Amino acid sequence: MSQVKVQLGVIGGSGVYQMAGVERVREHSIPTPFGEPSDNVIEATIDGRTIFFLPRHGRGHRWLPSEVNYRANVYALKSLGVTHVLAVSAVGIMQEHIQPGDLVIPDQIYDRSKGVRPSTFFGGGIVGHVEFADPFCPDFRGWIETAARRVTTHVHAGGGYVCIEGPQFSTRAESHLYRATLKPVVIGMTALPEAKLVREAEMAYGMLALATDYDCWHEHEADVTVDVVLAVLRANTDKANHVIKEVLAILPDLHESRIFEAAKHAILTAPEFIPAQRKKDLALLYGKYLG
Repeated sequence: MSQVKVQLGVIGGSGVYQMAGVERVREHSIPTPFGEPSDNVIEATIDGRTIFFLPRHGRGHRWLPSEVNYRANVYALKSLGVTHVLAVSAVGIMQEHIQPGDLVIPDQIYDRSKGVRPSTFFGGGIVGHVEFADPFCPDFRGWIETAARRVTTHVHAGGGYVCIEGPQFSTRAESHLYRATLKPVVIGMTALPEAKLVREAEMAYGMLALATDYDCWHEHEADVTVDVVLAVLRANTDKANHVIKEVLAILPDLHESRIFEAAKHAILTAPEFIPAQRKKDLALLYGKYLG
């Protein structure tokens, strides 16, 4: 297993770099071989530890889930030395025991997107297959759960996240189907391909999911609307920010995991057959394996 010096990056809404006690250091405008990230990456310090933040949908919420340049976002964080990516995401609730305002730390993902989002750094002359059985790093999940429980008792650990394409919310039939067949705890639109790309980039991925609504399956609750989601999110912003601070305090200086060498045996293409431009584009990620 490989050991890394831990560096936290957060992908989420715009509230994190406005929280009390955060000292903004600089903004990073990072061009990538995959285009522009959603926005500049904010570098900040909290209690002396560095943290990087990237608004997934851009400041002002400009990009649909299907429009987010996930490859550029992950590449940008990797280029800044990030080793652990904390995804802060609004989600719909799929189980009775979870209530709006609760925090959820899922441990699995179901893919119900439509495949229109680029989901790999490979291709174009280089073939690679990275193990993805457990999309969320178990150690990182544990630290996130510990941090969340320091902030609130309304925390749910484990369970599946079903990722739909959006931007529309589910139909009632779809919502009932997911509950009956997949039995997820939450539903959202952004965990994929984000989690896949983070794994291919040999970084640990964890999620702090902010439960906002009951999708449209609950007989005694109103169907999900943007107004409902935003109202709960506003109430949860301070809670989420406190959890991020606790995560940063809990994270060890060093972390050993096979995730940090996830692509070591993944590349099947012989180096001499890989196009020079692809080698150049992927040098940050796989240069140590390509020679």
